[in-house]
Amino acid sequence: MDIAKTFPKRNASDLVSMVTIAFALLSSKCRSQIQSINWSPDFVNRPLSRECGIRAIDLFCGAGGSSWGAREAGVAIVAAFDLCTLAGATHDANFPETVFVAGRLEDLDAGKLARRFGSIDLILASPECTNHSPAKGNKPRSEQSKDTAFQVVRFAKAFRPRWLVIENVVNMRNWTRYSEFKTSLEKLGYNLEEQILNSEHFGVPQSRKRLFLIADNQKVPSKVTRRKTKAMMVSQILDLNASYRWTPLRSDKRAKATLERADRGISAIGKKKPFLIVYYGSDGAGGWQKLNRPLRTITTVDRFALVKPDKVHGHVMRMLQVPELQAAMGMPRKMKFDSGTRRERIKLIGNGVCPPVMRQVVKQLIFGKS
Repeated sequence: MDIAKTFPKRNASDLVSMVTIAFALLSSKCRSQIQSINWSPDFVNRPLSRECGIRAIDLFCGAGGSSWGAREAGVAIVAAFDLCTLAGATHDANFPETVFVAGRLEDLDAGKLARRFGSIDLILASPECTNHSPAKGNKPRSEQSKDTAFQVVRFAKAFRPRWLVIENVVNMRNWTRYSEFKTSLEKLGYNLEEQILNSEHFGVPQSRKRLFLIADNQKVPSKVTRRKTKAMMVSQILDLNASYRWTPLRSDKRAKATLERADRGISAIGKKKPFLIVYYGSDGAGGWQKLNRPLRTITTVDRFALVKPDKVHGHVMRMLQVPELQAAMGMPRKMKFDSGTRRERIKLIGNGVCPPVMRQVVKQLIFGKS
């Protein structure tokens, strides 16, 4: 191989030294395999393929929680798809190597996309969940929105990956077409494993139960095992001394329900300890929680407020901020949420998938490792 011609923009002598040292450290079997490869510029510069690792696409990708977890498991995210342009901007910021395709999946030619992106080993998918979720309350639900899940079947048929990981709210199982959806995947040759996983069992400081439908067209997937680690507490990701804007708890503008929830917390743990209240919505558990447990499920609204004792006002409060909610999803600090308003970023986070959970799912499914 002519190093100078293959890598014209690199210092050939440096590259020769690096290759020589690395080559000497390899076993004879590995050396013979490397020698058999055609190291042409076309091969070196082409997109990742099977020779370089597992290739995946992410449907309904959102901000990229699933993509992040899969990438940490060793998977290359080739393309990501979502209708939301803000999700696309966020995904692009975190996955510059990935092609983002904007628009409704129903409007895309899956066959053409399969030819464009080549061989794909894994499809990740988090179909629209709002109309399955109990968080929607008594608002009208869209059956058409629920049916977007069948786009996973269409893309699986076009791309023919070995593996599928489909994530959604637990209530998806109550969908009238859920059995039909699973049968459609089985007709494509997939063996299915259905599990409900709680993020707090995977090192995430949040109790978030989600349905995972895992598929393999060669064998029945094994059950995903929880991590052998202590649960993280919400206190570990909160900043009680932050310079965020705190306001007095007792205020003429404060809603009666908010004060009642705070009073229940103070009555239970005393006046000297901080705690959380559910500021928007209800949770059926008194509307407050201690800090020595995982956070309750994050939604797409600005839901939680932190209350702490204050020498002047008795108690002050503030809403949880984007970095705290990001941490509560198990999303690392280096994951960027720079686009959109605060409300829009909170919605992206609340719609997301916890990366540590997806990392574990993908690792066990593909590599057989926990």
